[in-house]
Amino acid sequence: MRSRHLVALASEMKIPMAEVFEVASFYHHFDLIEDTEKTPQFTVRICDGIACELAGAKKLFQTLSNTLASEIKVIKAPCIGRCEQAPAAVVHQNPVAFATLEKVEEIVNAKQTHHPLPSTVESCEYSKNFFRPTDFLGKSLPSLAEDGSLSPIVTNFETYARNGGYEIAKKIDKGELIKEKIIQTMESSGLRGLGGAGFPAGRKWKIVNGYPGPRLMAVNLDEGEPGTFKDRTYLERDPHRFLEGMLIAAKVVDVDSCYIYLRDEYHGCREILEKEIRKLQDSPPCKLPNIELRRGAGAYICGEESAMIESIEGKRGEPRMRPPYIAEVGLFGRPTLEHNYETLYWVRDILEKGAEWFSSYGLHGRKGIRSFSVSGRVKNPGVKLAPAGITIQELINEYCDGMADGHEFYGYLPGGASGGILPATMNDIPLDFDTLQPYGCFIGSAAIVVFSKADSAKDVAVNLMSFFEHESCGQCTPCRVGTEKAKALMKNNHWDKNALDDLKTVMVDASICGLGQAAPNPIACVQKYFPHEVS
Repeated sequence: MRSRHLVALASEMKIPMAEVFEVASFYHHFDLIEDTEKTPQFTVRICDGIACELAGAKKLFQTLSNTLASEIKVIKAPCIGRCEQAPAAVVHQNPVAFATLEKVEEIVNAKQTHHPLPSTVESCEYSKNFFRPTDFLGKSLPSLAEDGSLSPIVTNFETYARNGGYEIAKKIDKGELIKEKIIQTMESSGLRGLGGAGFPAGRKWKIVNGYPGPRLMAVNLDEGEPGTFKDRTYLERDPHRFLEGMLIAAKVVDVDSCYIYLRDEYHGCREILEKEIRKLQDSPPCKLPNIELRRGAGAYICGEESAMIESIEGKRGEPRMRPPYIAEVGLFGRPTLEHNYETLYWVRDILEKGAEWFSSYGLHGRKGIRSFSVSGRVKNPGVKLAPAGITIQELINEYCDGMADGHEFYGYLPGGASGGILPATMNDIPLDFDTLQPYGCFIGSAAIVVFSKADSAKDVAVNLMSFFEHESCGQCTPCRVGTEKAKALMKNNHWDKNALDDLKTVMVDASICGLGQAAPNPIACVQKYFPHEVS
């Protein structure tokens, strides 16, 4: 984006140039260049998330930087949501799974800069290609398509409708299902927010429904937490189970408009959603709310609900001070129901099969189903649809075929970058909401990253802090400065405990949002569980 473009945009929108610049400069995927500056032919992004770093992303970045032509821009990128395909790269908008120099060079030379078109099922027998997530209970979802490509067969609108799709939404429209009973079923199921916050879904519907309309809905499909890729995995296979869940929630809460916020790295998913939403709108099975698909521009902080709302409104994605909470004053100042993609994905199954069906699953005293995104030093990474409360050792042994060859289990991240770090000796903790807090961790979006004795917990923590530093919105000093100072101290062979403890206290107590409050978790965990590495 050149300077003259910003000037023209400011003029067209009749807002100050400074306001346009501050928004454009906030998001990583807007490259701001001078009018006279030469633009690269295209950009190659090498993911430097923790799973990709374990898989050799640093060496790949250096090799590509030295090998590719000068007109090709090679940069490091924060986690791009393909942790099970590490190391991952993106050539413009074309993702490269298990990236190598040869793979990237081949795509660059062929100028294949867009995500391959996803497969459709329009010419296939619908019953064969209908995706049921429940078919994978106790199993792993395939990481790639059957032919090894990035684009699995997609359950399209026609196929979904033939298999009972949107029937519940129709019944709500006809008054055959009572909204209050639907909310009661959702509450009884125990379904909680699967984006990480864990707030009970049914209770959220009841709270938002208590505020005067018009009401809006915002769907978090940003999925920027390093280690998580479950939402993408489901979306690549069937967008309609989510769309129906969204419609059901919208009807129960009387929502006028739904805004879907999709991370910019998911180019193939955007194409799927655009196509299938158009089909839904062209042949509506029931009365539809207004549906808008909004595209992020590269900012992890926009996974925070109020920052996402700010971004949807066209502003910098900076978290809001609360109260008021978004259930009362949210998107465009209206009461707003905010949900994660996967939370809505289970709504249809729960209402069809009953609350007891969902809550009947679970291990070690826990209830429900969890989609674990597992990456790192395991033989078979991917999305594991397992009972809530499963332990890391059970996940590795029963769902991942054990550790990768030549690697011995040393530690794991139970909840992505912000969820802390635990040693392999603590392999019997039930993985679920509320079970990890006594150990200074949390499950978040159930993003599990496993590392081995070939790795260092300290190096893992430094990688995570680098991510937080890069992704801090900069709004509050404790997070903006604290992450920078913490990273510098953590790079030392011996950690200054007093200085780091002071930083942790300030960041936890004074940061505006969860990014700054959770950023010290890797520090605390390494100090507590891996002291021999930093003392």
